[in-house]
Amino acid sequence: MKPKGKATSFDIAHFAGVSQSTVSRALRNSPLVNEETRRRVWEVAKELNYKVDKNASNLRTQQSSTLALLLFEDPTGDESQINPFFLNMLGSITRACAKQGYDLLVSFQSTSQDWRADYEDSHRADGIILLGYGDYMDYQSRLQQLLTQDTKFVCWGATVDGREDLTVSCDNYGGGKLAAEHLLQQNRAQYAFVGDASEHSPEFFARFKGFRDTLIANDCVLSERQIANAISTEESGYHATRSLLANNIQFDALFAASDLIAIGALKALKEAGKEVPDDVAVIGFDNIAAANFISPALTTVQQNTTLAGQMLVNNLLSLIKGETVTDTLLPPKLIVRRSA
Repeated sequence: MKPKGKATSFDIAHFAGVSQSTVSRALRNSPLVNEETRRRVWEVAKELNYKVDKNASNLRTQQSSTLALLLFEDPTGDESQINPFFLNMLGSITRACAKQGYDLLVSFQSTSQDWRADYEDSHRADGIILLGYGDYMDYQSRLQQLLTQDTKFVCWGATVDGREDLTVSCDNYGGGKLAAEHLLQQNRAQYAFVGDASEHSPEFFARFKGFRDTLIANDCVLSERQIANAISTEESGYHATRSLLANNIQFDALFAASDLIAIGALKALKEAGKEVPDDVAVIGFDNIAAANFISPALTTVQQNTTLAGQMLVNNLLSLIKGETVTDTLLPPKLIVRRSA
């Protein structure tokens, strides 16, 4: 089974006993071709050492076989400006794209005003994945613009305009509930929350509500004085916890909205002479790599970044193909370590 010269899709069609258009669809893994035919076409292509001309295919379909990942500026303790949690997810998204035969264009965003024009309209990418927001309220209008332009996109975190199919997220409310239940089982008496408990940070707010509602259901009080605002950095968590201590707020359990905040809180507690977990139990959220190596090792609520990356890519490709998206919510998991 060897044609003269370089194999073409017409050669594959001849040896597979199908039309050339069927070969083209099968090599794109089109759902219009049944599994048996698709497998036969791929087997013949392999035998002929056929290589898909990606550029020619893209010209015909007006697709780039590329997805754009837009990472948004996030204040950090170094110049990377990338939260370690998103670095973990970046690796997962890259692997998921490779499995689907897609390239990934990664762009660090801070000032671009028209994401669709930059990527989809220019055919640089077939769809967009958004990671990170900063203040979510600042980005709502730009997300709404993407909806109006019928841009194919998915994002991590907060639901966009009630469209659950456009978002992959962890069950943040359930994660906050897990943290509260664990601390309640340890018979902690007074609680503190460190993070942004407002609509400016929907994920943190959901974690806070899950934590607060579970405490209330168990006849425990979380007063406004026991809530300290913080963005997701070690420095912010450190200063927020110091403010609680400086104002003589009593607590023997602290739930931080992220691991970075929790790491800052641990430093502030140590400087204040508080023993963790004897004096104060601490729980974070994310399960970044550093959580297992700090002292004491951090109890945290895990978000499965591997599955999250896969879901973001798979859901975006489904939207591009006009298919229905249903799988959008990740279950949280409590990882118990020394700090609680």
